[in-house]
Amino acid sequence: MRKALRWLLALTVLIGTLSTAGAATAAQQPQATDIKDRLLAVPGMSLVQEKPYPGYRFFVLNYTQPVDHRKPSQGTFQQRITVLHKDVSRPTVFYTGGYNVSVNPSRREPTQIVDGNQVSMEYRFFTPSRPSPADWTKLDIWQAASDQHRIFEALKPIYQENWISTGGSKGGMTATYYERFYPRDMDGVVAYVAPNDVVNNQDKAYDRFFAEVGTEECRDRLNGVQREALVRREALTERYAAYAAENEYTFTTVGSLDKAYEATVLDYVWGFWQYSVLADCDTIPADAANATDDELWNSLDTIAGFSFYTDQGLSPYTPYYYQAGTQLGAPTIHFPHIEKKYIRYGYLPPREFVPRDIAMTFQPNAMRDIDSWVRGNARQMLFVYGENDPWGAEPFRLGKGARDSHVFTAPGANHGANVAGLVADEKALATARILDWADVAPAAVQQDADLAKPLARYDAKLDVRDVEREPTLRP
Repeated sequence: MRKALRWLLALTVLIGTLSTAGAATAAQQPQATDIKDRLLAVPGMSLVQEKPYPGYRFFVLNYTQPVDHRKPSQGTFQQRITVLHKDVSRPTVFYTGGYNVSVNPSRREPTQIVDGNQVSMEYRFFTPSRPSPADWTKLDIWQAASDQHRIFEALKPIYQENWISTGGSKGGMTATYYERFYPRDMDGVVAYVAPNDVVNNQDKAYDRFFAEVGTEECRDRLNGVQREALVRREALTERYAAYAAENEYTFTTVGSLDKAYEATVLDYVWGFWQYSVLADCDTIPADAANATDDELWNSLDTIAGFSFYTDQGLSPYTPYYYQAGTQLGAPTIHFPHIEKKYIRYGYLPPREFVPRDIAMTFQPNAMRDIDSWVRGNARQMLFVYGENDPWGAEPFRLGKGARDSHVFTAPGANHGANVAGLVADEKALATARILDWADVAPAAVQQDADLAKPLARYDAKLDVRDVEREPTLRP
């Protein structure tokens, strides 16, 4: 259906173009110009920097976006995007991580699979892509999807082959929301480790996950360190105070050093499973009660990070916590292995991590709408999860209305799960579908999906395969 619609659209454009010789000349002219010139000819596009990379052109750009897509006349801001250009004859992958965009060349997994171009978008309100002054009510999933839609419309005349959107974690969520609001833009969606917190206050799935993940020995080690860190709160918070003073950290947003300390400790087990693998359990103190303060501190800092809940650590991620507290939802988990007397604040909600002068009201229907739409309308969508990733405890699921869509789980994988980590038959199927959606599947793959493999060779510098490490409360 999508290919048919594309063909009809192309035919309509062709007929209109051929109606006058002048229009035909104008349509042909951009093909003869340098790609940088073509990009900068897009209204609202400006160059920040071009960086060389063998076999590609890489551009860091600013694109003028309306603050409010419903009222475009009421102010604009500059949104940072990057373009990894290979050839206009190749398909294009539209990537967002849901946060800041890297200004260094990189190639996401679908881009390697289809051997294509890559357009990457910085999410609105992450600096420097933030309106000034910042009207936080304009930070929502529809506005962000509309950012992507305008970028796609601006670049589609240049990159006319098929497009696939992708992203990991919050970026996977972003790609899914974009598909929900603009289902005719993309020819396929590859969403990695995308949480689906449908009902914000029903989080038993996370508690079940932590009761079963990994091995009992590993869970006992992690739980032991977490509990012991609260038993020794007085001594370790003294060390935290010295650490904060040395680095000039403050705690205005979260409220106090003690509150930040407990939040870090309660993130510890989650952080381990999000970023580590089962084999890393050997690095966790086996006997927490007899571990030194140094051993506890170092393990907590390595996995959870004592700098994050400072004002300086939280500030770059205000947009995420705002969205988590207004639309995305956030998990609430319990700690049955820790006596209540040791827990003073509990697992804190997103409101605690956003400055108080920014108003927040939760919209419970936002994620229910997305979940319902995916179940009933998913077309050419692929969801990939990691077996040991906490964020996969509440995944997207497909309903009877879904077509040519799949949900796969990589065994033993964490928040960096990808197609390459799937079992053999699922890996081949996922790769084949991505190639087909991009309209670059070799004839042999069309006949036998088991033959599917990435069209571009792996490049250790360009191909990002490690999990994108972000603080643990965030997807």
